[in-house]
Order: sequence, then structure tokens, then C-alpha cells
Amino acid sequence: MRHIARLLALVTAAVGLVGSGLAAEDPWVVFEGKEGPGLGKHVVLVSGDEEYRSEEAMPQLAKILAVRHGFKCTVLFAINPADGTIDPLNLSNIPGLEALGTADLMIIDTRFRNLPDEQMRYIAEYVDAGKPIIALRTATHAFNIPDGRKYAKYSFQSQAWDGGFGRQILGETWINHHGNHGKESTRGVIAEGVKQSPLVRGCEDIWGETDVYTVRLPLPGDCRPVVLGAVLEGMKPGDKPVAGPKNDPMMPIAWTNTYRGDGGKTGRAFTTTMGAAVDLKSEGLRRLLVNAAYWCLGMEDKIPARANVDLVGEYDPSYFGFGQFKKNVKPSDHALK
Repeated sequence: MRHIARLLALVTAAVGLVGSGLAAEDPWVVFEGKEGPGLGKHVVLVSGDEEYRSEEAMPQLAKILAVRHGFKCTVLFAINPADGTIDPLNLSNIPGLEALGTADLMIIDTRFRNLPDEQMRYIAEYVDAGKPIIALRTATHAFNIPDGRKYAKYSFQSQAWDGGFGRQILGETWINHHGNHGKESTRGVIAEGVKQSPLVRGCEDIWGETDVYTVRLPLPGDCRPVVLGAVLEGMKPGDKPVAGPKNDPMMPIAWTNTYRGDGGKTGRAFTTTMGAAVDLKSEGLRRLLVNAAYWCLGMEDKIPARANVDLVGEYDPSYFGFGQFKKNVKPSDHALK
């Protein structure tokens, strides 16, 4: 009887917590794949930037990968520990990174994060294992960890590991804006030599409102340009490319790389300097990212002639800009209804 009474007390306490709103929610969201070539594969999407609304882009990309292609997708966010809301201005907290331990693919879209060692170690272990990576927009400068810290070499300005995670793993770190930020949009142009690649299958129309980033040419090592960025005169898809050196030569805005982790294993990486939430309104860009997921996983033979990248649910992304993120949003608010 004493055991039953104790059990009833525990249940009552749990119900009380739920009723009072104190029950903790997971600070991430998971989308289970039901059917498709991705079934059985786990993708972890890591968001966290102050400007380009990765906290909106990554859940939508995850929904497409899960609902349209069968991948299990876990989306992580920068979280305010005080109230559990998504807070891109919090540079030092992305809970749930331990999910990388079971991930087949990491998609990262962070900016200048200074994560504690206990969180960074999961990223470092993933990279050291040479596992596949897709990097969007500000992931070229994903981390800014002070000298003297265990994972300082991951910082975008690292001298010990030239250019840090961006340069060493992806192929480039932060250099500069090449287009006029907020005034000159980007038209994707498929690079010569890859037009028959399954990576760009069905990607004939890539456009985004974000500007082209500067990269140093040629890209290092095994990096191969996939899409070049034509800098346009304005912020509409029909605007003309600007004349002059900005487009001569054009900067790569998407490229592949093969990197080697500290464990000696090599992994595939795909990087695009596009990827703001508003950029995902481009069907061509969404298809490029879905194709890249297949490619990174060595599943290029399964890339469809025209991958289904229809938006899942409502998608009305916020425009890029500092301090313009939606307040009081929790990860569970992104769950499929």
C-alpha cells in the first residue's frame, strides 16, 4: 500500500507541474520521416545566427527533408535558458548537440557562436569522425571562441588552425560582402563542368535576396565550385547583373569539399553562402539543398530528376536584419500540426 501511495504522489506531482506550466519542453524539435529514400537516416540541423533567421529556415528545411524525403530531422536552436524561448542573441547555448552522436548528416547555419566546451565537444567529435556536413550562409564564420579555450581553433579568425572551422573544414572563412548587402541580390549560375552533376539536377532557377560573399580564389584543396553568384543590380529576380569586376570573375556561392577529420577519416562537405530564411523561398535553392543532402550521404544515385521541395505548411519568413527575430517562440511552435 505504501508503494501505491508513493506512486500516486509522484503522478499527482507530475500532473501539478503540467497544470502549472512548469513541465519542461524539449529545447529542440524532431520531425520523423515516414517514407522515402531518407528513411533510416538522421539529420541534425543546427541553427543560431543573429541576422539571417536560421531559426526559421532550418525548421522548414527539416520539414521538407522529413515529409518529402523520409529523413528523421532534429532541429536545434539558440535558447534562452531562463524561459526556453528561441533567442538567436544568446551566443553560448545550443542545447541538444548530443544528437550529433547518432547523426548521419549535420546541417549547420550558425554565426559567431561561443559555445561552452560541453556543447562544442559534440561538434568536434562529429567533425573528427569525418562525417558529412552541409553549411549555410554564416557557417563560414560559425564560431568565435576566445584564445585559451579548448575549442578556440574552431574560431573564424583562428591562427593556429588557419581560418578555423570555416577554412579548414568547409573551404573558406568570413572575408567580406562582395555584393552590396541589402541592395544587390544574387542569381545562381551553375558552374562549368558540373551541369550534368546530380547535385544541380532541377536547379535551373536559383535566386536570393542575400548578397554574394567574397571568397579567395581559387578555393583550397579539394573544393570544387558548384554554383557561381551573379551580383544583380537590385533586389528583384529579374534585375540585371552589375557590370564590372563584381562579376568578373563571379564568386562561388556553393561548392563541395572533402575534408579529413582528426581521426583520419574523410567526409563530404557542401557549403553555400546563400541560406537566409527569405532565400528558401527560391525553389531552386531548396532543391539544391535537398540534392546536397543526398550527395553528402553518398546517395547521389537516389537524387530524383526533380526532387519534391514543396514547402510544408505555412512559410512566411522574416526578413534578414539584426534584432528582428520573432520573440517568445519555442521550438515546439515549429512542430507539424
